[in-house]
Parts: sequence; C-alpha cells; structure tokens
Amino acid sequence: MTTLSGRSFFDLSPNALSETLARARALGQHTLDLTESNPTRAGISYDESSILRAMASPESLRYEPAPFGLPSARAAVARALSARGRAVDAARVVLTASTSEAYAFLFKLLLDPGDEVLVPRPSYPLFDHLARLESVRPVPYRLAYDGAWHVDFPSVFAAISPRTRAVVVVHPNNPTGSRLTRDELDRLAALGLPIVSDEVFAPYSLRDGGGHAVSALDAKDAELVFSLGGLSKAAALPQMKLAWLAVAGEQKLVDAALARLEVIADAFLSVGTPVQHAAAALLASRGTAESAIVHRIRANLAHLGSAVAGSPVSLLNVEAGWYAILRLPRTRSEEGWAIAFVEQDGVLVHPGHFFDFEDEAFAVVSLLTPEDTLKEGARRIVERVALG
Repeated sequence: MTTLSGRSFFDLSPNALSETLARARALGQHTLDLTESNPTRAGISYDESSILRAMASPESLRYEPAPFGLPSARAAVARALSARGRAVDAARVVLTASTSEAYAFLFKLLLDPGDEVLVPRPSYPLFDHLARLESVRPVPYRLAYDGAWHVDFPSVFAAISPRTRAVVVVHPNNPTGSRLTRDELDRLAALGLPIVSDEVFAPYSLRDGGGHAVSALDAKDAELVFSLGGLSKAAALPQMKLAWLAVAGEQKLVDAALARLEVIADAFLSVGTPVQHAAAALLASRGTAESAIVHRIRANLAHLGSAVAGSPVSLLNVEAGWYAILRLPRTRSEEGWAIAFVEQDGVLVHPGHFFDFEDEAFAVVSLLTPEDTLKEGARRIVERVALG
C-alpha cells in the first residue's frame, strides 16, 4: 500500500481569516491589503535597464557546475557583505537558491533526525515547516517586549537539552523589527552552539543614522556562525532566486563545515547560471530599490505613528525591516479584529498569532504597502477600534 511521509503532512485547511477574505473577494469587495511584502508588486522603483542588461550575458549559455557557486558570484557577494563593515572571504561564501534552502542545507549539516534547534518567537512562521521537512525539532525561545525587544535568556537556557545542536537568530527579526545587541550575540555565542543568523533585512534601518548593525559574523568567541542573506531583500529581487550563507568561527570548524557543505550543495546544484553571472551587476544596481524601500518604510512608519496617536491602538517600537506591529485592545481576539477589519472595513492585516505571539491582541502590517493604501487602511483600523 502506498503511503506518504509524515514529515510532508501539513494541515492545509483554511483558517477563519482566509475564508473571510475569500468570501469578500467572491462578492467583489475591494480590500486594502496591508500585508503586501512582495516588492515587485508594491510599486518600488528599480534600475530596470541595469537589471535586464545583467541577465543577458552570453556566458549564461554555458553550464559550469560549482557546488558553492561560480567564483565571480561568490566574490560579488563577499564584496557586498564586506561593504557593511566586516571583511568577508569569498572562500567562505556558499550560494543557494533561497534562504529557505540555506536553512535546509544547514539543518542537514548540523542536526541528525530528532535533534533540536532553538528558534525565536515571535518570528516568521517558517521554521516549523523547514525543521519538520528535515526531521528535526524546532524549540522556541522568547523575544520579550518591555518598550523594546530583547532576547529572554532564561527561556533560552530552559530550552536547551542534550539534543540541542544549533540556535537560529533573525537579525533584524521579522516581524518585530528588532536587532540583536552585541552583548546578546556574545551571550548566544557563549552557549557553544552554532549560530544560524538570518540577516536578510540588515540594509533596512527605520531610524536615521542607523548605520551598519552588528552582524552575527562579529560575535565574540563564536565557535561556528552562518550569516544568511539574498537578493530577495538585498536587491528586492525575490524572483532571481539567489541567496547565500557566509561562514565564520574557529578555523578547524569552519573548514570541516565547508567540506561537508560542499558535498551537500553538490547534490543539488540548485542556483541558476544566469543569475550567478548577473550577481555583481544586480548587487551593484540595488541602490535604486533600496533607497525607494527605505523611503517607503520610514514614511509608512511615520504615517502609522500619526494615525494611532491618541487612540486605543498603539505602535510597538521597531528598529529595522519591512514590518510594524499594532497593539489592539483585548476587547476582541486578534483573529476577531482581523476578520472585522476585512468584513466591515475592507482592510487585511496579519493577526499576531501567525507569527507566534505569546499573547493578544496584535496586528502585523507591511511597511512596504503603497503609502496611500497604508494611510487609508490605518485610518479605518483606528476608527473600527474606536467603535469597539
């Protein structure tokens, strides 16, 4: 009898919010989408001629398989990472098709089936899926909020077991927009666990003079660190399917990790040749989109702050990234609020439980949303909440 694996089983039944949204759309209701996070659909400006020209290289017609990626593309990534304030050796850069694939490679490298990896909560709801597909177990630790976000180290220590093999950090985190401090990174490094640091939102500071934030690659006395990034955020080009991981730490461990990663990557050879030949030009062209996004997210954050001032809705502190969090009154569940916003106001937000917030009631909105849409959506949210 044919059976399918348990690790590939996911509950695909629609939730109440998605059913509500489907009904509204079936009735022809226009909905202001405050969850839009795809830059190619959000009206962001690009250096289009440079991007298209980069993808037309004749070299793309020749296949040159390389487990870690073409040397020219790895060098381009190393230069881009080094420009953020730390020297990165191209020999320690591994190209992947996405950061999700980078996680999959690292879970294969660091964990055996049944082993555990520490992951932050709240954060992007991807780790459970990726860990399950690799037959490993994600164990959460808390990000706590007291006017600013910080790692709750007692929860980190409590989460560690004999089967813990790595700790994931998202820096800046999605959706809290919080950056780890150098002290937090050093304390995590002192655990003696490999650190997997997702740094895709690093270029997007929401504060003037934000500068270059510390990277996990700089963690003091870290045994083994992997810093993840990709064109999806660095150049706002998710369709190009190029990401990377950079390795740092003790030389012996780095050498051993790279030797094994080469075997893993060679089994897939997933990164397309055209995007590798285009990598240097795509990274060089990113300034246009990056500037447009920084302008958009800062303007939208200011719009949100003005909209909620003096209302029962509050805006949580955020440092970087593409998202903002609204705290709503607990007079309804956050799913109840989200459904009401769709049904009564034609506004779509993410309820906080999508990101594993430990309490209620929160709504997560994308700062990448076109400004007029976000302004109007925020106005409707505040009016709805005022009505109770």
